[in-house]
Order: sequence, then C-alpha cells, then structure tokens
Amino acid sequence: MNIYMTTGTYDFLKIIKQKHGSEKMFLMQSSEKALLLHETERKTVFSSPRKFEVIQSSGNINEEGYVVMNNIPVTEEGRPIFEHRFKNRAGLIDKEPGFLAFRLLRPLNSDTYVVFTQWDKQSSFSNWQSSQSFQQAHQKGPEPKVDMTKKIFSGDSYTSHYYLTTEKE
Repeated sequence: MNIYMTTGTYDFLKIIKQKHGSEKMFLMQSSEKALLLHETERKTVFSSPRKFEVIQSSGNINEEGYVVMNNIPVTEEGRPIFEHRFKNRAGLIDKEPGFLAFRLLRPLNSDTYVVFTQWDKQSSFSNWQSSQSFQQAHQKGPEPKVDMTKKIFSGDSYTSHYYLTTEKE
C-alpha cells in the first residue's frame, strides 16, 4: 500500500478529490494549508506528490476526525534502526478511546518518515498524550546492536495537525 500527499488550496484539492471519487482520498486542512492524501495500491493521480510506502498500519482512515503527522527525518543508515523501534512497539494506541487509524510511512522521495495517527477529535489525542499507554509506547524497548558512530536522524522532527470534515455538497 502507498500513500501520496499533495498540498494546495482547499478549493483546488476538493475539485481533484471530486474528480476521482472512486479513489481513497482524504481532504484535510490546518490553519496554514490544505492537504490531500491518496491511499492506494496503484499509481496516484497527483503530478508531484510526496510519496510513501505504508510499512505498518492499523485502523481505517475516516472522512472526519483529527490527524497528527509526526515528520521525522532519518538518515539512510538510520532507517533499519528507526523501523525496528516502531515494529517492536506494543500497539497500545489501538485501544485508546477515540483512536481511528495509524500509518507508519516510509518516504520514497525524501528522508522524512511520517507517523500518521487519526483521532475522532483533538481532545482524544490530547487525552492519549497524558495517558499511561503513551508513556509505555514511548519507552525504549530492546535495541538492535547499533554502531554508535551512525547517526539516525538527519534533522529536527516536526508535527503537523489537520482536521478532516465532511462538507455537505
């Protein structure tokens, strides 16, 4: 499964989504921008998207909700270590009230992984952040043998927040 993302004005992205109504596309917006996400096994209709391979997932992305994307730049040699850490996490997030979907996205045309989570509302995400399962999920587990001279991260991570809403046409 792949995920493609493109940004633009809300109205422009809405037209693309409507034109390709049979595709799994999700239109979301933040205070700064709009983003259209395309989840598919095939090629995307976007002309120059950010491209990702889904390497871990749970739940289904919904047309409504609150999305948090942790964007984490990872060096080429750090990729196996980074992916190992995620694959060995306990999936406690799946049981959290308000949790809808999770995707770990490996970049295909950059160095920035995306940890995508979707919640029914912002308060559900905030409640999870202050929960014990959040603390457990973020504890370091057993690490693979790592050459400590290798640098895992290639830059600072950042978080993007979006809302998905279904408009009445």
